[in-house]
Amino acid sequence: MSEADFSDAGAEVAESAAQEDAPSQFVAGLSDLDAQAKSNALVAYVLMALGLFTVITWFAGGIWAIVKKSDARGSRFEDHYSNIISTFWWGIFWTTVGVLTLAFFVGLPILIIAGIWVIYRLVKGLANLTSDRSYSA
Repeated sequence: MSEADFSDAGAEVAESAAQEDAPSQFVAGLSDLDAQAKSNALVAYVLMALGLFTVITWFAGGIWAIVKKSDARGSRFEDHYSNIISTFWWGIFWTTVGVLTLAFFVGLPILIIAGIWVIYRLVKGLANLTSDRSYSA
């Protein structure tokens, strides 16, 4: 190898290191605000999805979205937080109604319909979020 080859290799390493130090706004076309909002929404969606099996993570996901919603103002993912919070509260409401009416034989259909609705909202939200789109897109 000649001295020129070594200097070319050194320039490539320096250029690569400079790209790694670049602000995250250039990674995947997301600004820092969008990247943070996307990450927090993903955490909330995953926690709520796990909450279908372990109730405590349902509450953790809903509370996470409520706390982080103000941080997402102005981002393209802001409406995901409205979806998560709405799904959280309506899911609690319909689950409570379903459980309280189980003795009257209408509770089970209410629970099944509520479960399907929650799964739909979570899957739609995750699909749009991972495609870098707003919830309403």
